[in-house]
Amino acid sequence: MNKFLSFTLLLIIVSFKCFGQFAPSIHNYTLAEYKAGNQNWDISRAPDGKVYVANNSGLLEYDALVWKFYPLPNKTIVRSVLATKDRVYTGSYEAFGYWERDEFAQLKYHSLSALVADQIAPNEEIWGIVKYKDKIIFRSFLNVYVYDFKTVTQLKSRSVIISCSVVDDKMLVSTLNEGVFVLKDMRLEPFFFDDLLKDTKIISIDAYEGKLLLMTSLKGSYFLEEDQLEPTDFEINKAIKLHQLNEFSVLKNGDMVFGTIKDGLFLTDHQGRKKFHISKENGLFNNTVLGQCLDDTDNLWLGLDNGIANVELHSSNYFFNDVSGKLGAVYDVLPYKGHIYVGTNTGLFRLNDDGTLQFIEGSQGQVWDLEIVEGDLFCGHNEGTFIVENDQLTLISDYTGGWTIKKVPERQGTYIQGTYSGLVKFEKKDGVWKAQHLGKTAIPARFLVFENPTTAWVAHAIKGVSKIKFSEDYKSIESVLSYEDKGISSSYNVRVYNIKNHISFKSTNGGWQKYEPILDSIVPYTLLNDVLGKESYIISDDNADLFALKNKAGFIKFKSLDNSQKEFVLNDSFLKNSYIVGYENVSVLSDSIYALNLDNGFMMINSKATARADLYKPKIESISINEVPVAIQDLDKAPIDFKFKESISVVLSSSKSKNHYFEYHISESKVLPKNADWYKVEGPKVEFANLLDGDYTLFFRTGDNAGNVSEAQALNLEVLPPWYKDTWGYVVYFVLVLLTVVLFYTLHHKKMAKEQQLIREKYQKAQQEMLREQTLENEKRIVQLKNDSLQNEIKLKSKQLANNAMALVKKNETLQDIKKELMANKDSFSNYYSYKKLVKKLDNSIVLKDEWEVFENNFSQVHDEFFETLKAKHSVLTPKDLKICAYIKMNLSSKEIAPLMNISVRGVETHRYRLKKKLDLENDISLVDYLLNIKN
Repeated sequence: MNKFLSFTLLLIIVSFKCFGQFAPSIHNYTLAEYKAGNQNWDISRAPDGKVYVANNSGLLEYDALVWKFYPLPNKTIVRSVLATKDRVYTGSYEAFGYWERDEFAQLKYHSLSALVADQIAPNEEIWGIVKYKDKIIFRSFLNVYVYDFKTVTQLKSRSVIISCSVVDDKMLVSTLNEGVFVLKDMRLEPFFFDDLLKDTKIISIDAYEGKLLLMTSLKGSYFLEEDQLEPTDFEINKAIKLHQLNEFSVLKNGDMVFGTIKDGLFLTDHQGRKKFHISKENGLFNNTVLGQCLDDTDNLWLGLDNGIANVELHSSNYFFNDVSGKLGAVYDVLPYKGHIYVGTNTGLFRLNDDGTLQFIEGSQGQVWDLEIVEGDLFCGHNEGTFIVENDQLTLISDYTGGWTIKKVPERQGTYIQGTYSGLVKFEKKDGVWKAQHLGKTAIPARFLVFENPTTAWVAHAIKGVSKIKFSEDYKSIESVLSYEDKGISSSYNVRVYNIKNHISFKSTNGGWQKYEPILDSIVPYTLLNDVLGKESYIISDDNADLFALKNKAGFIKFKSLDNSQKEFVLNDSFLKNSYIVGYENVSVLSDSIYALNLDNGFMMINSKATARADLYKPKIESISINEVPVAIQDLDKAPIDFKFKESISVVLSSSKSKNHYFEYHISESKVLPKNADWYKVEGPKVEFANLLDGDYTLFFRTGDNAGNVSEAQALNLEVLPPWYKDTWGYVVYFVLVLLTVVLFYTLHHKKMAKEQQLIREKYQKAQQEMLREQTLENEKRIVQLKNDSLQNEIKLKSKQLANNAMALVKKNETLQDIKKELMANKDSFSNYYSYKKLVKKLDNSIVLKDEWEVFENNFSQVHDEFFETLKAKHSVLTPKDLKICAYIKMNLSSKEIAPLMNISVRGVETHRYRLKKKLDLENDISLVDYLLNIKN
């Protein structure tokens, strides 16, 4: 079915007589992407889908997402490469060998040339590698080396060896001057020779309809049948002779691919008729094809003199590319009268029969729109609107910027065009088109749709949408009503469509909305949000059965509103860089063929082709834990275990998938849930950190922007518990518990001992306190006893003192009585002198100073510091006053004091009165009480 649809598309292209400029999808990889040398000598794709390239700097590996570089141990150029299931064989300068993955899935080089190191000629290089039965054949210009997976055997040739080909289980070796040899029993035996092949580079030998097809570098192609050599009648011969054939391949359908040194790639049918020419002019970065490889899906890989390219020969979509820059950015593509017209930002072009571009003179400038109106080709231009006929432009409207033109419903021959300056009416009268500006509004109208014959909607880039009412005769605009404030989600970059008789709106920052006539307002459009998607907008005609939608991710999807047709997605990341953002447009060329405008070209799309998912189960390339690689040979047998808090990185690949990405789901179950949440991986590597201990299963799958997914790949993980949850942790816990118990016991024992010590100390302290109290009590009693003793002694001394004083009083009284008697009987004395002497002695006895001092001393001992205190308070007191105070202190009466003072009782009373005055005592204060209680 795909072949039939592709053939239908080709017939359409051929019907426009512009075949040569079209090409399949080409993906170029530059030096900046693969980061190695510029020259790529050979290329091979492994069964797992990985691409290996023999590069000037070493070996390149591409897994459809990431380029990896592997230098040879001797850092030399890699000239040839062959990828098999388990190994990658390479040939280089004076060396050849194979690369094989180790236990960590890393490619490691193993030399085979070391087995025959003494047989390799100086400066010998290995230019070709082929697999033949159970052997690998390495070819240089001088020798053939046969590797049987045990030993390496060298086979010499008398002529320069140009190529090795496997045809019908035969290994054919082509030489420059000796013809073709066949490998038999580890020898090169002559197979065919003709003088025509002298000094001829035979690029390849292939089977062709029961014959052998020999492709040469500069002499074209030949058939070999029954030892007869005849030139072919292939149309391509002229091109490959002129441009020097270097590589040749045959597709499964018999088509042939010719890689040249000077002019890129030619694709022909089985008869050698040119179908496509792919060169620098239409998308290839370089015209020198050094190596090419066809994979199982007829996907063509090219090693170029500067870069690498992938050509999707199996695709049903084709490109028209113009890398010269003459075409510019394409805004519209339209078939008209057997030609394809292309409107660009540089003008209008027509494709010639040979696929070259023909510029339409006078069309310089921006072409916005191409429409067939009433059989005429309208060209909406920056300078106005033109009719195109026979490559001539006729101006029919000078209103600038013809963005879009729509037919008025139910009205014959009337059209409305949206321009820079508003709306313009076109009517055809007497075979002539007339243009009239409808006035009223000068709103730039890039988007225009009709609601009914007299009502239209226009969208402004900044001011939102407006509803236009026309007069019945369409000679004027009756009203312009802005709906900027009537529910529109955003006024910026609004697009307006008429979808199934619903006026629908899509703005940059909002979902789909529609006009609700009953409410006269704009409301959300749930149906389109669900079916078309909130982030998608239509870039094709809104009345088509199959919409072309561009989503936020930049991919274009074709989808019908009622799901009557199968949807498909242009899931090509290379296209995203070619869109004219904001002006994407898909034109309908036929019932199933569309044209997508691009920068410097356009793409022919076959909507009937079945979209191939081309998604394969992810392969785990490598695993590293904390950036240390781990072995991955037995992933299905045992889980990957790693320590708690370590991070694990998983590198994925799905080399056979196209335009894909990876997703992951992490689960604690080994069964993938039906409604699992998937998370997108940026690039091929995903890293997991801070996983809790336990068992996990990682599920990986491949997805694309079309919504396709692959089967899931599972990876079992075991996050080991942290040390505190492991055996050592339990040992530590046991030791800690044991230490805690010991510590508790020790502390408790110490506490008890301390408490006992405290009790003992408290008891001892209490005893000491009791002893101290008893001691104090005893001392107090002793002091009391001493005080009592002193008091008693004082009392005794006071008594003694009183007694002494009374004795002195008695003595003085006696002496005074004696004196009185003497005085009364003084006449009895015969000697007056003796009388006087006796009286004087009596007087001296009555008042004795020494006796007073003795009294004073005794008194001071009894009444401590009495005199000092009295003198300190009353300095005016005389010694006589002090004596009287002392006597009063002893509680002696005036009568008792009088003899002691040798004065009369009245004299004592007088003296006491005077003493009270000196002591400043109030009348109510007794002198006796004051002196008895006097203190410091």
